[in-house]
Amino acid sequence: MQRPLFRRARRTLIWFAALVLTVSVSAPAGAAPRTAAPAATTHRILFDNTKAETAGNADWIISTSQPDPLQQDASPQAETDWTGALSSWGVALQKTGQYTLDTLPAGNTITYGNTSSALDLSHFDAFVLPEPNVPLTAAEKTAVMRFVQNGGGLFLISDHTGSDRNNDGWDSPKILNDLLTNNGVDDTDPFGFSIDSLNITTDDPVAIHDGSNSILNGPFGTVTGSILRNGTTFTLHPADNPNVRGLVWLTSANPSGTTGAFLVSSTFGSGRVAIWGDSSTIDDGTGQSGNTLYDGWNDPEGTDAAIALNTTAWLAGSGGGTSGGGDGTQLLGNPGFETGSAAPWTQTANVVYSGTKEPARSGSWDAWLDGYGTTTTDTLGQQVTIPATARSATLSYWLHVDTAETGTTAYDTLKVQLLNSSGAVLATLATYSNLDHVSGYVQHSVSLNAYVGQTVTVRFTGAEDYQKQTSFVLDDTALTTS
Repeated sequence: MQRPLFRRARRTLIWFAALVLTVSVSAPAGAAPRTAAPAATTHRILFDNTKAETAGNADWIISTSQPDPLQQDASPQAETDWTGALSSWGVALQKTGQYTLDTLPAGNTITYGNTSSALDLSHFDAFVLPEPNVPLTAAEKTAVMRFVQNGGGLFLISDHTGSDRNNDGWDSPKILNDLLTNNGVDDTDPFGFSIDSLNITTDDPVAIHDGSNSILNGPFGTVTGSILRNGTTFTLHPADNPNVRGLVWLTSANPSGTTGAFLVSSTFGSGRVAIWGDSSTIDDGTGQSGNTLYDGWNDPEGTDAAIALNTTAWLAGSGGGTSGGGDGTQLLGNPGFETGSAAPWTQTANVVYSGTKEPARSGSWDAWLDGYGTTTTDTLGQQVTIPATARSATLSYWLHVDTAETGTTAYDTLKVQLLNSSGAVLATLATYSNLDHVSGYVQHSVSLNAYVGQTVTVRFTGAEDYQKQTSFVLDDTALTTS
């Protein structure tokens, strides 16, 4: 499609000075809810309590002191030092000295981007939604998806179908499927899994064997399996998201298949997602009086504590290693361009775009290079430092090529290159042209293992000749390490 002339005029007036960003692997920036800012090694976790998580016999809170559990006990040593059926989870994280924990209390709203609110998701690395029993509003669903898309970690805990603890017509499978299919950001199976409407009474699901997986082999121990005491499973859709992966499966399931997964990891944008199929697994058997609780956390038939804690570490970016389709620490800033501006990318013209002419793959924004139908060169680049401690590094991106060219000649090109700190080209990683035009986006990835320990610039350069437009549209970029 031909870009309108007014857009070309606007773009050619906007030029940016060179801007360099060196990305480290410390925790993301952002104000913490407490008065004192956390140390660089601290990972920030928010537990939800706005969706009737204590309805009926549920008591899915880390402490009755909310938002800050430290107000109940500033130095907890035992699960009973904090009150709640998730207190074991909270206390175990607190005792490491590497986490700050907060709860979003009942009566609050889940938000993302309201930086004046201390409990806004933008201040946290991971968000835990433990068996919600009230559906999220449209704005809350969008907030959660934007949080993940821009690098946050989301931990979903489901329960069995019919687990409607507050009798409002909504159980957790229905609520979570609604989040995945009606969120206003990406309703086309963004995570690559769906929640099954099942009530499986008893099983002891088994973990797959993968020594490199940081959920199954993480800082809190080795996962061999889980318990299932009235829960559900998930169906995987790898065609929709190739990074989806079943980590723990029903004993009757085929781990190479797509049905019967009980613990699943995936990615969305630059963020991470995990889902577990039974709230009995996170229940430590202690909580507020009047609740009938079950100690699944310490049940010897599973390794539920290791699952919960390793998954939290992975989602918060503190687990190291990989899970899902090779997702690790994200080095690129603004990877999906969802800030509506380029920074920390540098550009030769205003390529960041939101609209229907070249729609984003996910979210609202993408990077649209070229598309003028005249001699033009657009570039987009970002400098990063790949840590010397990384075992591997991978660049990935989604690309849509749209062209008015015909025939079999490559007239317009997009080069993906790696530059050193002096601006010299280290490698041309890929070249695309008008011959690569497709109706949708295609994901591409390339190993950068040879550049571990170096400061490099990832640069996309689109060049058109004098007639017939070709648009090179990028979205959901990532440079991940493990």
